Amino acid sequence: MSRMKPATSLFRSRKAAALTMVVAIVASATAATGATASVPARERPAQAGVTGSAVLRLPYLEDADIRSLAFDAHAAPYSRPIPGVPTGLPTDAYGTVKVSHYSAERDITYTAEGAVDCLVTAPGSSATLTAVITEVSDGGPDWVGKRLGFSVHDGGVDKPGKGSRDRVGYSWDDGVNWTADSDEHMDSVGSCMAPAAFAPVVRGGYRVQHADLPLWPTT
Repeated sequence: MSRMKPATSLFRSRKAAALTMVVAIVASATAATGATASVPARERPAQAGVTGSAVLRLPYLEDADIRSLAFDAHAAPYSRPIPGVPTGLPTDAYGTVKVSHYSAERDITYTAEGAVDCLVTAPGSSATLTAVITEVSDGGPDWVGKRLGFSVHDGGVDKPGKGSRDRVGYSWDDGVNWTADSDEHMDSVGSCMAPAAFAPVVRGGYRVQHADLPLWPTT
């Protein structure tokens, strides 16, 4: 998490360009999420899911970075056999997670994408999910092959003139997952494990579709 350096006109123009790109992505995802939210409850899928995209703010740090997370995650219980558990788990899931981070200190935007492998939701429109990273752009961290954890709180439909009530969290943040070895925490994320959704959303939003975990198969 980089702290802000003195701004220049060139820096401001590059930051504006990065923000414009992120806003366009978030606006597109938010429009799609809004369309989904308008579907009557009886027509919605029975399985849990997390969708949407948003720019977030770190509550404990003031900097010029632009951070966004996008989710398209869907439950698929008992679909991923693992050693010792041929049926898979009730929290099995599929989908994608996308990370975008404009670093003001480095004046670079890096992106990452991962495959969702676990999702669990709770009443009150909250969820945790994990994804194994499959792609990282040039200049990004060494995440390929690592599992990262995410948490989402869906605060409901935004009220006119009010800020978003959605929040999001992630496992690699040094403020919530610190160890003496700065890389150790990157390898310690189990399936569906993530901190509470600590970061407020400043643009965009998420939709959490809750569904209880199904019973274990009897055969």
